[in-house]
Amino acid sequence: MLVRAIDRAGLRPGIDGVISLDIAAAELARYVRYHLVRDRRDLDRDGMAELMLDWLDRFPIASIEDPFAEDDVEGWRRFTEAAGSRVQIVGDDLLTTDAARVSDASREALCNAALIKPNQAGTLTEARAALAAAKQAPFATIVSARSGESEDVSIAHLAVGWNAGQIKVGSFARSERMAKWNELLRIEESLRGGARYVGAGPQSAR
Repeated sequence: MLVRAIDRAGLRPGIDGVISLDIAAAELARYVRYHLVRDRRDLDRDGMAELMLDWLDRFPIASIEDPFAEDDVEGWRRFTEAAGSRVQIVGDDLLTTDAARVSDASREALCNAALIKPNQAGTLTEARAALAAAKQAPFATIVSARSGESEDVSIAHLAVGWNAGQIKVGSFARSERMAKWNELLRIEESLRGGARYVGAGPQSAR
């Protein structure tokens, strides 16, 4: 259905439009098994990896966030080894916007991108430290808002000012999201040609 929607929008799947998934696997996990209730399936980490690798073969997926529960370290390691060259593998619950956790994940090759949530870290200083650790890794970086927050647009300025390369604020559905997208357009205009589109596919925020 997502591929069909891209096509009906007049875009070319995999070229003009790609898919980004947030699996939030911690919500599915029970004792290192993953319960897909609506599909009536119960998968171990290998089965979960096979499912997502099949999706990568069939669909234009550019990014997968939280493909495994945060305590399933072996699942993260194996999946990143198998798919890290093909897709952006984003740590959110795994990294919790924590510089030490980002550095540990880099050493163990658990993912190749970090979600940076100032609200999750608690302070801008801690969020900036996590982003710096991610760039040192080097991971791609995504500055992220939190669902249901206000129309404050500070997150747009942080994403640009920190040169994160990517931002996550949600689709064009509610006013607090549109406020941030509109602010990004205003920032682009103010840069007078200095803004640069980094391109599609897995990004390395070096």
